[in-house]
Amino acid sequence: MLTRALPLLLPRTAAPRTDRLATPACPLVGSAGERTLQQRYGTGDRARRFYDTQVLDHLNDAMRAFVARQEFMFLATSDARGNCDSTFRAGPPGFVHVLDDHRLAWPDYRGNGVMASLGNISENPRVGLLFLDFGADGVGLHVNGAATIVDDADLRADHPDLPVEAAPTRRATRWVVADVHEAYIHCSKFIPRLRSDGSAPRRGRSDYFVRPRTTSR
Repeated sequence: MLTRALPLLLPRTAAPRTDRLATPACPLVGSAGERTLQQRYGTGDRARRFYDTQVLDHLNDAMRAFVARQEFMFLATSDARGNCDSTFRAGPPGFVHVLDDHRLAWPDYRGNGVMASLGNISENPRVGLLFLDFGADGVGLHVNGAATIVDDADLRADHPDLPVEAAPTRRATRWVVADVHEAYIHCSKFIPRLRSDGSAPRRGRSDYFVRPRTTSR
């Protein structure tokens, strides 16, 4: 078991949500806001079919295999006041590791040092992950849950099979471990089909939007 999570940087003031999935005390699935709008717009029956057939509180075998093939994901977080941030995370296929049916983990690589996502998680553990496959599968996977920041050495003590990146700049000093609260498909209907051109990864260009540019006449 993980017993050595990093201490929170700031007081955790946002209580975890418990109203997403049905329980004996609350047999309705989804948030109160979802249910209110489903009733207003007449989509309740369609939503119920989706909840009943698509929404799980764990990762099934197909989901686990799908995550193991992915090279990137989108991560949504918010701070204790609800200020949101979304970001892009990428790595080699399977860089997000499924630890078991109810937990997955991804490395925190060296970035700009702002710690926007980790800072939010330290205040509010709620996270939303979106995996999109623009190629063969042509579908997406939503995973929502609660995350914890864990030191690399501590996670490896419990999971020694985690790979070690060859490039020093890609070696994680810490990981984010997320408990899965709900997982469900993102329909392929509006996911475009893209194809890699086989080129090498681009060099980092952190000044793309702020460097001076010349204009042609």
